[in-house]
Amino acid sequence: MLSLQLALMHLLNQLFGAPVTALLLKLGIHPAHPAAPFDRTVTLELVAMVGLLLFFVLVRATLSVEKPGPAQHLAEMIHGFVSDQGESIIGHGHEPHIAFVTTILLFIVCCNCFGLLPHIDTPTANPVVPLGVALLTFIYYNYHGVRAQGPIGYLKHFMGPIWWIAPLLFPIEIISHLARIMSLTIRLYANMFASDLLTLVFFSMVPIGIPIVFLGLHFAVALIQAYVFMLLAMIYLSQAVSHDH
Repeated sequence: MLSLQLALMHLLNQLFGAPVTALLLKLGIHPAHPAAPFDRTVTLELVAMVGLLLFFVLVRATLSVEKPGPAQHLAEMIHGFVSDQGESIIGHGHEPHIAFVTTILLFIVCCNCFGLLPHIDTPTANPVVPLGVALLTFIYYNYHGVRAQGPIGYLKHFMGPIWWIAPLLFPIEIISHLARIMSLTIRLYANMFASDLLTLVFFSMVPIGIPIVFLGLHFAVALIQAYVFMLLAMIYLSQAVSHDH
């Protein structure tokens, strides 16, 4: 598995390394390794992305009312689960956001589960990956908050129900919202890093038998952390798009 990952990383750097580095330099970003901007973490993220795209294409190509296949059954289960969560948390008008939160859930699950493979690091144990998903979530829910209520209506959420305490609440709410990025990042990163470290320690001490238990624990943590991230994204969305009555 490690050799396949390294081979794919080298292939990506040979094919796309130069244009990606040039683009990053134009944006004012200086990669640590200009000759090889695709590291192991980015490679695994791309594998997860391509895998999800292929899964969605397979589901779309094999849709059938009379004879649904295994991929369709799995997609319907995931869609039903996320839709139920969205309806209970976001409420009316949750449907347009189901695609976004489902993608976040599946992407994080895939990245978390890479750590179950031998000699493969968990991408989400690198803080850059959770930070990227957290920033995307932050931009998404704020954009839809402004879109649903208008700039003035959305700003009222930051000022509280009483006008004379608005000067106090406004900076507190701004800091609280910005802290959500750090909270989402650290929660996912810390849990997956700790799970990776725990599994590595027990594999080093007792290479047979007992580490299987910790692989199961890693899988459980992977699912729970993806679910918690999706749940928090839905909560932030519900707060952003809700109207005061």
